[in-house]
Amino acid sequence: MLGWAVTFLLIALIAGILGFGGIATASAGFAQILFFIFVILFVIAMVSNAVRGRAPRP
Repeated sequence: MLGWAVTFLLIALIAGILGFGGIATASAGFAQILFFIFVILFVIAMVSNAVRGRAPRP
C-alpha cells in the first residue's frame, strides 16, 4: 500500500510539473489517503503484536 501511495505521489509531481493541475491534485489526494491508511494499519499491527506478546521475527 505504501508503494501505491508513492506511485500516486510521483504521478502528482509529474502532472504538477507539466501543468495538469486537476490530475496533480487528485493524485496527491489519493497518495495522502493511502499513506494515512498505511500508517493506521501499521499502528494496528504493532499494537496487536504487542498485545499478543510475540517477539518480532528476525
